[in-house]
Amino acid sequence: MRVAVLLYDEYTALDAVGPYEVLSRIPGAEVVFTAARRGPMRTDMKSLALTADATLEEVDSADVLLVPGGPGTPAQLTDQAVLEWVRAIDATTTWTTSVCSGSLLLGAAGLLEGRRATSHWICLDQLATFGARPTGTERVVVDGKYATAAGVSAGIDLALTMTGLIAGDTVAQAIQLTIEYDPQPPYASGALSKASPEVAAKARQLLLG
Repeated sequence: MRVAVLLYDEYTALDAVGPYEVLSRIPGAEVVFTAARRGPMRTDMKSLALTADATLEEVDSADVLLVPGGPGTPAQLTDQAVLEWVRAIDATTTWTTSVCSGSLLLGAAGLLEGRRATSHWICLDQLATFGARPTGTERVVVDGKYATAAGVSAGIDLALTMTGLIAGDTVAQAIQLTIEYDPQPPYASGALSKASPEVAAKARQLLLG
């Protein structure tokens, strides 16, 4: 099983790394990080990079496509080479997935027309501009072969959901135990509906500058 993870300038690290930690542990899985060019691709925080070992031209099929989000997403929405590649890979996939604002890229490629989808709360409403039906009530939304996750950390939930569908619940739960994914956050501000107005305002400031 081949998993292709798209990288681009200023993606969010956990959008890619969280799902990688899960999907790479599925027996028989091969994960390839791909981008417009080979080499290190810097995250939105600049201090971390993942290496793209293959160019887009070198990856022509995948069983699972994962598109992360991040501040660099808007630049990708008008990059015709990236959008054409996403459409071409989607034609070969069993599952096409995204994390955070990565769903906007799937939308821009024309893949979410009429489908339920989610994204980070800061850009959730933008999905409608691509004909999708935004929902902010679920961390992972599956519609057909398309699976979208809410912001950043929801990518782990997405990957576990995919693992269950691909390899079965026992394998998914075993991987969950392997990475000891048992969230017990010290705060209850992990969703916009739970955060105070003060916390939401601070989050918007951090996101938008």
